[in-house]
Amino acid sequence: MFTGWGGELATCRKFAPTARNYTASKLLSQVGLRVSEACGLDLDDIKWDLGRFGKLHVRHGKGAGGSGPRERMVPLINGADRTLRWFIEDVWGQFDDDHTRPGAPLFPSERKNTGGSSRRVGDDSLRDGLKNATKAHLPGWGEKLTPHVLRHFCASQLYRNGLDLLAIQEVLGHSWIATTMRYIHVQQTRVEDAWVARMERAAKRLEGLVR
Repeated sequence: MFTGWGGELATCRKFAPTARNYTASKLLSQVGLRVSEACGLDLDDIKWDLGRFGKLHVRHGKGAGGSGPRERMVPLINGADRTLRWFIEDVWGQFDDDHTRPGAPLFPSERKNTGGSSRRVGDDSLRDGLKNATKAHLPGWGEKLTPHVLRHFCASQLYRNGLDLLAIQEVLGHSWIATTMRYIHVQQTRVEDAWVARMERAAKRLEGLVR
């Protein structure tokens, strides 16, 4: 879906808001943010100097059992660093011309504050953007592809790519590992595939010893 959505950006009628919705949705699929967390991000929450790829300071994460906001640092893995650099360099300035303004939202709204700066986008706008893109590029899904489904997709993709459960738990911001386990959906042949892969690795090691 993201291939088709991204391909239409250059010719769409409202480039900036469409590119914003595309970027936010792609970020959800890459690092598993909640849509409310994405809306609450400021430009200053991107810490390019931390880690190998940079990190996002999520200040408004979901706490367990009504404990209030829970902060976390999310590494910009899975291509998220490239997604954000493109958006900031090529799109963000079409909403607002002051990157240095304290509290400048990462994902701005088309609406302006009294002083002319951009307001923060609401989660309804991002949900609508994803819904419209799904209808256009993944019609079989109807309205089933939601921001929360993208979060599940991220967890499953990271697991298939070799990230362990504790690392995925940290990325998603879950309080309990059991919650993370419910987010991971794997193929029905996972056990067989893992067995075959292990046997192939063992055969290669044995072949090296024989030679």
